[in-house]
Amino acid sequence: MKSIAVILPVYKNDKVPYIKLSFNSILNQTYEALSLYIGVDGPVGDDLKECLQQYEHYEHVTVKWFKENRGLAIVLNDLLDICFDSGYEYIARMDADDISMPERFAKQMDYLLKHPNIDVVGGAIEEIDENSESRGKRIVYPLTPKECYNFFSRRNPHAHPAVMFRKSFFDKTGCKYRPEYRQNQDTMLWFDGMKAGTQHANLQDVVLYFRFTNSLFKKRRNGWAFAKKQLHDRKIINKTLGYGGGATVFGYMMFGMLVSPPWVKKIVYKIFR
Repeated sequence: MKSIAVILPVYKNDKVPYIKLSFNSILNQTYEALSLYIGVDGPVGDDLKECLQQYEHYEHVTVKWFKENRGLAIVLNDLLDICFDSGYEYIARMDADDISMPERFAKQMDYLLKHPNIDVVGGAIEEIDENSESRGKRIVYPLTPKECYNFFSRRNPHAHPAVMFRKSFFDKTGCKYRPEYRQNQDTMLWFDGMKAGTQHANLQDVVLYFRFTNSLFKKRRNGWAFAKKQLHDRKIINKTLGYGGGATVFGYMMFGMLVSPPWVKKIVYKIFR
Protein backbone atom coordinates (compact mmCIF):
# COMPACT_ATOMS: atom_id res chain seq x y z
CA MET A 1 0.00 0.00 0.00
CA LYS A 2 1.42 3.37 -1.06
CA SER A 3 1.89 5.99 1.65
CA ILE A 4 0.09 9.35 1.44
CA ALA A 5 1.02 12.57 3.20
CA VAL A 6 -1.80 15.06 3.78
CA ILE A 7 -0.67 18.67 4.21
CA LEU A 8 -2.99 21.02 6.08
CA PRO A 9 -2.29 24.65 7.06
CA VAL A 10 -3.83 26.24 10.17
CA TYR A 11 -3.84 29.86 11.32
CA LYS A 12 -5.30 31.92 14.17
CA ASN A 13 -8.77 32.47 12.68
CA ASP A 14 -9.52 28.79 12.14
CA LYS A 15 -12.28 27.48 14.39
CA VAL A 16 -11.73 24.56 16.71
CA PRO A 17 -15.04 22.75 15.94
CA TYR A 18 -14.31 22.91 12.21
CA ILE A 19 -10.73 21.78 12.74
CA LYS A 20 -11.84 18.70 14.65
CA LEU A 21 -14.23 17.72 11.87
CA SER A 22 -11.50 18.28 9.30
CA PHE A 23 -8.76 16.38 11.13
CA ASN A 24 -11.05 13.49 12.06
CA SER A 25 -12.22 13.12 8.47
CA ILE A 26 -8.60 12.46 7.51
CA LEU A 27 -7.74 10.19 10.42
CA ASN A 28 -10.85 8.05 9.81
CA GLN A 29 -10.24 7.35 6.11
CA THR A 30 -10.74 3.87 4.69
CA TYR A 31 -7.22 4.22 3.27
CA GLU A 32 -4.90 3.46 6.19
CA ALA A 33 -1.40 4.31 4.94
CA LEU A 34 -1.54 8.05 5.43
CA SER A 35 -0.04 10.67 7.70
CA LEU A 36 -1.26 14.17 8.48
CA TYR A 37 1.19 17.09 8.45
CA ILE A 38 -0.20 20.27 10.02
CA GLY A 39 1.53 23.62 9.54
CA VAL A 40 0.61 26.30 12.10
CA ASP A 41 1.07 29.69 10.45
CA GLY A 42 2.09 31.95 13.34
CA PRO A 43 0.63 32.52 16.82
CA VAL A 44 -2.79 31.08 17.65
CA GLY A 45 -5.21 31.44 20.56
CA ASP A 46 -5.19 29.20 23.62
CA ASP A 47 -8.19 27.10 22.55
CA LEU A 48 -6.72 26.38 19.14
CA LYS A 49 -3.29 25.70 20.60
CA GLU A 50 -4.74 23.22 23.08
CA CYS A 51 -6.66 21.47 20.28
CA LEU A 52 -3.56 21.15 18.13
CA GLN A 53 -1.49 19.86 21.05
CA GLN A 54 -4.03 17.09 21.57
CA TYR A 55 -3.69 15.93 17.98
CA GLU A 56 0.07 16.20 18.25
CA HIS A 57 -0.01 13.02 20.35
CA TYR A 58 -1.62 10.99 17.57
CA GLU A 59 0.68 8.43 15.97
CA HIS A 60 0.25 9.58 12.38
CA VAL A 61 0.02 13.33 13.02
CA THR A 62 2.92 15.80 12.86
CA VAL A 63 2.41 19.44 13.87
CA LYS A 64 4.93 22.02 12.69
CA TRP A 65 4.74 25.27 14.66
CA PHE A 66 5.93 28.34 12.73
CA LYS A 67 6.54 31.41 14.91
CA GLU A 68 5.50 34.03 12.34
CA ASN A 69 2.46 34.35 10.11
CA ARG A 70 3.96 34.15 6.61
CA GLY A 71 0.99 33.17 4.48
CA LEU A 72 -0.52 30.00 3.06
CA ALA A 73 1.91 29.52 0.16
CA ILE A 74 5.03 29.55 2.33
CA VAL A 75 3.54 27.17 4.89
CA LEU A 76 2.50 24.77 2.12
CA ASN A 77 5.99 24.92 0.65
CA ASP A 78 7.55 24.11 4.01
CA LEU A 79 5.20 21.16 4.44
CA LEU A 80 5.99 19.95 0.93
CA ASP A 81 9.72 20.06 1.69
CA ILE A 82 9.13 17.97 4.81
CA CYS A 83 7.19 15.42 2.77
CA PHE A 84 9.79 15.33 0.01
CA ASP A 85 12.56 14.81 2.56
CA SER A 86 10.54 11.96 4.07
CA GLY A 87 10.29 10.26 0.69
CA TYR A 88 6.57 10.64 -0.02
CA GLU A 89 5.53 10.19 -3.64
CA TYR A 90 1.84 11.04 -3.03
CA ILE A 91 0.82 14.25 -1.28
CA ALA A 92 -2.76 15.44 -0.73
CA ARG A 93 -4.15 18.86 0.19
CA MET A 94 -6.75 19.69 2.78
CA ASP A 95 -8.06 22.81 4.55
CA ALA A 96 -8.96 23.26 8.20
CA ASP A 97 -12.66 23.93 7.66
CA ASP A 98 -13.49 21.30 5.04
CA ILE A 99 -14.40 17.63 5.48
CA SER A 100 -13.01 14.78 3.37
CA MET A 101 -15.30 11.92 2.40
CA PRO A 102 -14.27 8.61 4.06
CA GLU A 103 -13.17 7.00 0.79
CA ARG A 104 -11.58 10.08 -0.73
CA PHE A 105 -7.95 8.99 -0.58
CA ALA A 106 -8.67 5.39 -1.50
CA LYS A 107 -10.45 6.54 -4.64
CA GLN A 108 -7.79 9.09 -5.59
CA MET A 109 -4.94 6.66 -5.03
CA ASP A 110 -6.74 4.00 -7.07
CA TYR A 111 -7.16 6.50 -9.89
CA LEU A 112 -3.50 7.54 -9.88
CA LEU A 113 -2.32 3.94 -9.87
CA LYS A 114 -4.53 3.17 -12.86
CA HIS A 115 -3.50 6.36 -14.71
CA PRO A 116 0.30 6.74 -14.37
CA ASN A 117 0.30 9.71 -16.76
CA ILE A 118 -1.74 11.89 -14.37
CA ASP A 119 0.22 14.18 -12.05
CA VAL A 120 -2.64 15.61 -9.98
CA VAL A 121 -6.20 14.43 -9.40
CA GLY A 122 -9.03 16.25 -7.69
CA GLY A 123 -12.72 15.53 -7.46
CA ALA A 124 -16.20 16.94 -7.14
CA ILE A 125 -17.17 18.89 -4.02
CA GLU A 126 -20.39 19.55 -2.15
CA GLU A 127 -20.84 22.84 -0.33
CA ILE A 128 -21.76 22.99 3.36
CA ASP A 129 -22.67 25.97 5.53
CA GLU A 130 -21.64 27.22 8.97
CA ASN A 131 -23.53 24.36 10.60
CA SER A 132 -22.01 21.71 8.32
CA GLU A 133 -25.35 21.32 6.56
CA SER A 134 -25.53 20.91 2.80
CA ARG A 135 -26.14 24.06 0.78
CA GLY A 136 -27.62 21.91 -1.97
CA LYS A 137 -24.79 22.75 -4.36
CA ARG A 138 -22.48 20.18 -5.94
CA ILE A 139 -19.63 21.24 -8.20
CA VAL A 140 -18.20 18.71 -10.66
CA TYR A 141 -14.87 19.67 -12.18
CA PRO A 142 -13.60 18.58 -15.64
CA LEU A 143 -12.50 14.96 -15.72
CA THR A 144 -9.75 14.59 -18.36
CA PRO A 145 -6.49 16.49 -18.98
CA LYS A 146 -7.89 18.08 -22.13
CA GLU A 147 -11.06 19.13 -20.35
CA CYS A 148 -9.02 20.54 -17.45
CA TYR A 149 -6.90 22.57 -19.87
CA ASN A 150 -9.98 23.98 -21.61
CA PHE A 151 -11.71 24.74 -18.31
CA PHE A 152 -8.67 26.65 -17.04
CA SER A 153 -9.24 29.29 -19.71
CA ARG A 154 -11.95 30.61 -17.39
CA ARG A 155 -11.70 29.04 -13.95
CA ASN A 156 -9.44 26.82 -11.88
CA PRO A 157 -9.53 23.16 -12.96
CA HIS A 158 -9.57 21.82 -9.38
CA ALA A 159 -10.94 22.54 -5.94
CA HIS A 160 -7.61 23.17 -4.23
CA PRO A 161 -8.27 21.36 -0.90
CA ALA A 162 -9.57 18.32 -2.81
CA VAL A 163 -6.45 17.41 -4.80
CA MET A 164 -3.81 14.70 -4.53
CA PHE A 165 -0.43 15.20 -6.20
CA ARG A 166 2.24 12.87 -7.38
CA LYS A 167 5.67 14.21 -6.55
CA SER A 168 6.14 14.22 -10.34
CA PHE A 169 3.93 17.30 -10.50
CA PHE A 170 6.54 19.36 -8.67
CA ASP A 171 9.45 17.65 -10.40
CA LYS A 172 8.04 18.63 -13.80
CA THR A 173 7.10 22.13 -12.71
CA GLY A 174 10.47 22.79 -11.10
CA CYS A 175 8.86 24.88 -8.37
CA LYS A 176 6.25 24.81 -5.63
CA TYR A 177 3.72 27.48 -4.66
CA ARG A 178 4.75 31.04 -5.49
CA PRO A 179 5.61 32.47 -2.06
CA GLU A 180 4.75 36.05 -3.03
CA TYR A 181 1.09 35.13 -3.50
CA ARG A 182 -1.10 35.57 -0.43
CA GLN A 183 -4.13 34.78 -2.59
CA ASN A 184 -4.61 32.76 -5.76
CA GLN A 185 -1.71 30.45 -4.90
CA ASP A 186 -3.54 27.56 -6.50
CA THR A 187 -4.26 29.42 -9.75
CA MET A 188 -0.59 30.13 -10.29
CA LEU A 189 0.38 26.58 -9.33
CA TRP A 190 -1.97 25.17 -11.98
CA PHE A 191 -0.52 27.68 -14.44
CA ASP A 192 3.08 26.73 -13.65
CA GLY A 193 2.12 23.07 -13.90
CA MET A 194 0.31 23.25 -17.22
CA LYS A 195 3.07 25.40 -18.65
CA ALA A 196 5.48 22.58 -17.77
CA GLY A 197 3.26 19.87 -19.23
CA THR A 198 1.68 18.38 -16.09
CA GLN A 199 -1.44 16.27 -16.59
CA HIS A 200 -4.58 17.08 -14.61
CA ALA A 201 -7.75 15.10 -13.89
CA ASN A 202 -10.70 14.94 -11.49
CA LEU A 203 -12.95 12.24 -10.16
CA GLN A 204 -16.64 12.56 -10.82
CA ASP A 205 -17.35 11.43 -7.26
CA VAL A 206 -17.72 13.95 -4.44
CA VAL A 207 -14.52 13.71 -2.39
CA LEU A 208 -14.92 16.75 -0.14
CA TYR A 209 -17.47 18.79 1.76
CA PHE A 210 -16.38 22.37 1.06
CA ARG A 211 -17.38 24.92 3.70
CA PHE A 212 -18.84 27.99 2.02
CA THR A 213 -20.40 30.73 4.12
CA ASN A 214 -22.06 34.00 3.19
CA SER A 215 -19.29 35.89 4.98
CA LEU A 216 -16.87 34.76 2.27
CA PHE A 217 -18.51 37.14 -0.18
CA LYS A 218 -17.39 40.02 2.04
CA LYS A 219 -14.04 38.75 3.26
CA ARG A 220 -12.57 37.14 0.16
CA ARG A 221 -11.58 38.49 -3.21
CA ASN A 222 -12.58 42.09 -2.68
CA GLY A 223 -10.93 45.31 -3.72
CA TRP A 224 -9.42 46.96 -6.74
CA ALA A 225 -5.87 45.84 -6.00
CA PHE A 226 -6.78 42.16 -5.94
CA ALA A 227 -9.03 42.45 -8.99
CA LYS A 228 -6.33 44.21 -11.02
CA LYS A 229 -3.73 41.64 -10.00
CA GLN A 230 -5.98 38.76 -10.95
CA LEU A 231 -6.76 40.33 -14.33
CA HIS A 232 -3.04 40.86 -14.93
CA ASP A 233 -2.28 37.24 -14.06
CA ARG A 234 -5.15 35.98 -16.17
CA LYS A 235 -3.83 37.83 -19.23
CA ILE A 236 -0.44 36.16 -18.76
CA ILE A 237 -2.07 32.75 -18.33
CA ASN A 238 -4.21 33.20 -21.44
CA LYS A 239 -1.27 34.30 -23.58
CA THR A 240 1.14 31.64 -22.35
CA LEU A 241 -1.27 28.71 -22.60
CA GLY A 242 -2.73 29.84 -25.92
CA TYR A 243 -6.28 30.62 -24.89
CA GLY A 244 -8.28 32.76 -27.29
CA GLY A 245 -9.91 36.14 -27.04
CA GLY A 246 -12.96 34.70 -25.31
CA ALA A 247 -10.83 33.87 -22.28
CA THR A 248 -9.67 37.48 -22.05
CA VAL A 249 -13.25 38.75 -22.28
CA PHE A 250 -14.18 36.40 -19.45
CA GLY A 251 -11.22 37.77 -17.47
CA TYR A 252 -12.63 41.28 -17.73
CA MET A 253 -16.05 39.98 -16.68
CA MET A 254 -14.45 38.46 -13.59
CA PHE A 255 -12.73 41.77 -12.89
CA GLY A 256 -16.12 43.49 -12.90
CA MET A 257 -17.55 40.88 -10.56
CA LEU A 258 -14.65 41.17 -8.12
CA VAL A 259 -15.11 44.92 -7.67
CA SER A 260 -18.89 44.58 -7.30
CA PRO A 261 -20.85 44.69 -4.02
CA PRO A 262 -21.34 41.39 -2.15
CA TRP A 263 -24.96 41.02 -3.31
CA VAL A 264 -23.80 41.08 -6.94
CA LYS A 265 -21.17 38.42 -6.19
CA LYS A 266 -23.86 36.17 -4.74
CA ILE A 267 -25.95 36.41 -7.90
CA VAL A 268 -22.97 35.79 -10.19
CA TYR A 269 -21.83 32.87 -8.03
CA LYS A 270 -25.24 31.18 -8.24
CA ILE A 271 -25.28 31.54 -12.02
CA PHE A 272 -21.74 30.58 -12.97
CA ARG A 273 -20.31 28.33 -10.27
